[in-house]
Amino acid sequence: MSRLTALWEEQGQAVWLDFIERSLLVGGGLDSLVEGDGVRGVTSNPSIFQKAIEGSDAYDAVVDAVIRENPKTTTTGLYEALAIEDIRAATDILRAVWETNSGGDGYVSLEVSPHLARDTEGTVVEARRLWRTVDRPNLMIKVPATAEGIPAIERLIGEGINVNATLMFSLADYEAVTHAYLRGLEACAEPAGVASVASFFVSRVDTKVDKELEAIGTEDALALRGKAAVANAKLAYRRFEEIFRGEAFAPLAVRGARVQRPLWASTGTKNTAYSDVLYVDELIGPETVNTLPVATMDAFRDHGRVRATLGEDLAAAEATFAGLAALGVDLDAVTAELQEEGVAAFAASFDQLLAALDATLGKRIAT
Repeated sequence: MSRLTALWEEQGQAVWLDFIERSLLVGGGLDSLVEGDGVRGVTSNPSIFQKAIEGSDAYDAVVDAVIRENPKTTTTGLYEALAIEDIRAATDILRAVWETNSGGDGYVSLEVSPHLARDTEGTVVEARRLWRTVDRPNLMIKVPATAEGIPAIERLIGEGINVNATLMFSLADYEAVTHAYLRGLEACAEPAGVASVASFFVSRVDTKVDKELEAIGTEDALALRGKAAVANAKLAYRRFEEIFRGEAFAPLAVRGARVQRPLWASTGTKNTAYSDVLYVDELIGPETVNTLPVATMDAFRDHGRVRATLGEDLAAAEATFAGLAALGVDLDAVTAELQEEGVAAFAASFDQLLAALDATLGKRIAT
């Protein structure tokens, strides 16, 4: 059995692929991952689409077909045609997983425009439109956990639209998202029919905190490098257990509602001094998702350790938080900055992709 398959079979943690690309979908690559490694979902974001579409000629035929069908197509229209075709293909491949698990897994995520991150109403309108356009029950709409995104998440869940709440970096983000989910479920006519994950970003926390610790430079500071991200995620998971295994969720569970699984995102190790499977090995537990880039998936398949770790060393996680505070590292400020940077990075990738498609569109129409 693949180590990736064992994460689900032995520990109840779903593995999702943090990548989408046309050749993977039409060439049987995703089918192989589903069958051989137990991959149970796919995530996408503007950065992933940018790399996929700009870095592959697999989209050329589709671009030509879109332009032939509508010579007046806009750049945004072209992007959506490419992205939605990929998303539909991925959801169709994972439909059997979704059906076998009665809607408990087998999801593919598509993000609303990152330029709507500070626009509640615009996010809701865009999410509804994408939900109708893709028209697949195992689609999840990604909505950032900004102050403006939180009420959008609540409203969409209340309407029965599956949501991947993304760009969460702090325990405060997690708290806000889970309560938006609970309020949405309370308003939903059929809560058993809606699913959601809470995407908690991991590696970027260490990247930014480590820089502050290295700037401080003391022995105590340097000893905390590489510990903040795992501690942050473990304490979020403890809160998940308190909320979804406690009284707050019980009435909704009676109505058939599902828990909102924590999803560990940004789990590729950025610092080569750390294990390349650090953010998989240390974050294994039931009713969670880990979305892995291809390189991390390959590394874990080769040498990952399959054992329950999320419930371990919670005292050490608390001590890490206390140690950071004692050193003057403001984790709230760090995570707030990370969310702002995440929104900006996705917007930049989206704009870069549109610029490339605009150039392609101009050349194709001119010829």
